[in-house]
Amino acid sequence: MQFHTYILLCNDGSYYVGHTDDLDYRVAQHKSGALGGYTAKRLPVAFMWSEAFATRDEAFAAERRIKGWSRAKKEALIAGDWKRISKLARNRKGS
Repeated sequence: MQFHTYILLCNDGSYYVGHTDDLDYRVAQHKSGALGGYTAKRLPVAFMWSEAFATRDEAFAAERRIKGWSRAKKEALIAGDWKRISKLARNRKGS
């Protein structure tokens, strides 16, 4: 079984980061508002990015890590711009 970390773009321009073992079903739940909470109050939402992991622990760790990232770094991840992600990580450390 694969697990996924994902990013959604909410109607208010914010990003939501989560993880799941059934990506299509979970995104559909967010889009319909069935889960309540953060995304249900910011509909519609759009799927932006995901990555697969071998274990739930890895997917959850990625979720927690990405949630702590700046908006610019999340947007670089969505764009697949690893050079920018690296630069933003260095800038945050003050180098």
